[in-house]
Amino acid sequence: MSIRRRRNFAPRKDDLKDKFRINTDIRVPEIRLVGDNLDEVSEVAGYKITPDIYNTKLALHWAKEMGQDLVEISPKAVPPVCKIIGFSKFIYQQKKKQKELKAKTSKTVIKEIRFGPNTDDHDFNFKLNHAKKFLEEGSKVKAYVFFRGRSIVFKDRGELLLLRFIKELSEIGSVENLPKLMGKKMIVMITPKKKAKK
Repeated sequence: MSIRRRRNFAPRKDDLKDKFRINTDIRVPEIRLVGDNLDEVSEVAGYKITPDIYNTKLALHWAKEMGQDLVEISPKAVPPVCKIIGFSKFIYQQKKKQKELKAKTSKTVIKEIRFGPNTDDHDFNFKLNHAKKFLEEGSKVKAYVFFRGRSIVFKDRGELLLLRFIKELSEIGSVENLPKLMGKKMIVMITPKKKAKK
């Protein structure tokens, strides 16, 4: 009868919590104290506290008196910068900031448009209108001419077609690079121009 070994699943760590040292984990003799609650710290200390350098043990004592934590927010500064704040509240604020930043940095969408070296005007204009729509929506456009078999001999034709495409889109799109042959594809990347704010 085989005995099944129990796997030890380590509890998932909160990465953000591991990034900051708090209270007695801060082992430097002095810290720079900052924060928007220095008036409250002043009441506990018995004198005016301003953003300045203080003895770490003293700052720890103030934090304890306030029922808060001493949190190191900039460990690489000399001396490290700290705040007196509830650690869970501080982590909540950090997560909120991260969420806001994530929302601001939207992912870039790349739309592909494929041509053949012998694309006619009707097909060209049809694809050009699609490209205009994509750029206006804020997407990048990757346009390429695909050379099938012996059609690679028409690479000059493909280049002219892409240069015409770039010219037609010049008002709404900026070219990242000139047409470049990569294997059987001649590629160009067009980025939407940022509209001037009214």
